[in-house]
Amino acid sequence: MYSILNAQDWAQLSHFEAANKELVDAKTNENRVVFMGNSITIGWSYHQPEFFEGKPYVNRGISGQTTPQMLVRFRQDVIDLKPKVVVILAGTNDIAGNTGPSTLQMIADNLMSMSELAEANGIKVVLCSVLPAYEYPWRKGLMPNEKIPALNNMIKNYTSSKGFVYLDYFSAMNDGNNGLKGDLGSDGVHPNKKGYEQMAPLAEKAIADALGRQ
Repeated sequence: MYSILNAQDWAQLSHFEAANKELVDAKTNENRVVFMGNSITIGWSYHQPEFFEGKPYVNRGISGQTTPQMLVRFRQDVIDLKPKVVVILAGTNDIAGNTGPSTLQMIADNLMSMSELAEANGIKVVLCSVLPAYEYPWRKGLMPNEKIPALNNMIKNYTSSKGFVYLDYFSAMNDGNNGLKGDLGSDGVHPNKKGYEQMAPLAEKAIADALGRQ
């Protein structure tokens, strides 16, 4: 999940620049949904592409990204695409320190900022729990098995206070020790096809819930 940062384009604004220009404007009656995230989000398009086929779903995940990077590109890669709903899944790379040390409050603040930008632009918000991870293979000793549940509690409490939808992947994918179930991923962090197949109905339900809220 780690990626070398490009100092000239720290937030990788160029990554989806061409794709965004090619994306046609959403129709009035189209329930466009943008999935914003990191490698776990973009990996969905590789491992279970059929989830997106025939639906107005737009994947805007970039491998290795942290919440401050996503916040910088949020207007370009989410708001400007005029979706009805945004599904935000982020935070594990922050805990891993991909762009430097981050406290849980810093991560939560960035998630809240993205959510409130969406709300201000009439976009329904689905905030996801961070997926379970007992250890990061590329950077051990950071205790994600303790930090991820704590961050998820912050996310859940925030969504409750704001009336946003909380999408709980963690509970469904937890192996009982705050790690990813072995059959749902190969490295303890990233889902495999079976993992995404378990996530799919949870995401669909959350999106329907968001669309139904006034």
